[in-house]
Amino acid sequence: MTAPSLTIGIEEEYQIIDPKTRELTPGFTELVRSEDPLIRDIKPELHQCQVEIGTPPCQTIAELRVQLVRHRRAIIRAAESRGLAIAAAGTHPISSWMKQDITPLERYLGVKNDLQDLAHRLLIFGTHVHIGIEDPEFRIDALNASRYVLPHLLCLSASSPFWMGRNTGLHSYRSIVFKNFPRTGVPRVFASNADFTNFVDTLVRTRSIPDGSKIWWDVRPHYKYPTLEFRNCDVCTRVDEAVCVAAILQAVVYKLWKLRRDNMTFRIYPADLIEENKWRAVRWGLTGKLIDFGKKEELPAPVLVRELVEWFLGDVMDELGTRKEIEYAYTILEHGSSAMRQLATFERTRGLEAVVDQLIRETAEGVIHPVAAAPA
Repeated sequence: MTAPSLTIGIEEEYQIIDPKTRELTPGFTELVRSEDPLIRDIKPELHQCQVEIGTPPCQTIAELRVQLVRHRRAIIRAAESRGLAIAAAGTHPISSWMKQDITPLERYLGVKNDLQDLAHRLLIFGTHVHIGIEDPEFRIDALNASRYVLPHLLCLSASSPFWMGRNTGLHSYRSIVFKNFPRTGVPRVFASNADFTNFVDTLVRTRSIPDGSKIWWDVRPHYKYPTLEFRNCDVCTRVDEAVCVAAILQAVVYKLWKLRRDNMTFRIYPADLIEENKWRAVRWGLTGKLIDFGKKEELPAPVLVRELVEWFLGDVMDELGTRKEIEYAYTILEHGSSAMRQLATFERTRGLEAVVDQLIRETAEGVIHPVAAAPA
């Protein structure tokens, strides 16, 4: 049985901000005028105040870090040269979706036409992680089993506690906004690749979707590339958080392949149970509890994140050479997710402008600026 390549790539969606007002601003057209070849590859998003970068497929997590830092650095410097700033968070703390312009490209105007105000309201920013899996049957097996860890990763990446100037009381409000789109959330279990292909074909033939790109599940087989694409995470504020999430997902896929090779499997849970854990991740993040479905009991989210790292991934981290990157999860557990840090800053300053400034600063940590010392 041939192992998957486990190539890995990341797409990150960033906020374009006017550093004087701290509001989102339509700066994509300005950014693409940069002569930096990395900037020429940036992609527009639904709103003109958004920009997306994507790394090439990487063979290792170490290579991925280099590529992600290069791309973040290029976009931050291009923005700074035009009097703009870049921030990575699932939602903008202050700005209103009602004041943002849709990008006037056929793709996005089509989304706006199909989904109306749902599209205009989609002022959110996510991280998408692609893991290379060439065998389509194992890709479906990995889809089914990996759904279980989606809430754990959302707890680590949650970065959207604010929406239109309000403290939402949630850690990932981005997840709530996206939930209004069709074909989102935790996918059902598929019996085989043929089962999945038939599902997509039915939607295409009935003109529900043009192709698989309009299936927006939290994890999906990519419609074009031989990858499993994880889409449930808020965009990670710090680059180390993004690398950690990517390393965990790569290790999860490798662990699942090793189990399959040895005629074993990870227990497959129904989507509605995983959605219950997702809600807990959305609402409380790392400060709440997740359900251990095997034991049928709730445990603090950090306990189950540690269990994921230590028990499930313990034997594959060193094989992949990613122990350092995966164990960065402990740093997040100790010092808080982006959502927790944003909430702490707001509690301390009572000002969302300070939260925006913090996001801009943390987005550049380890990219432009050195990593800040951990709080005492």
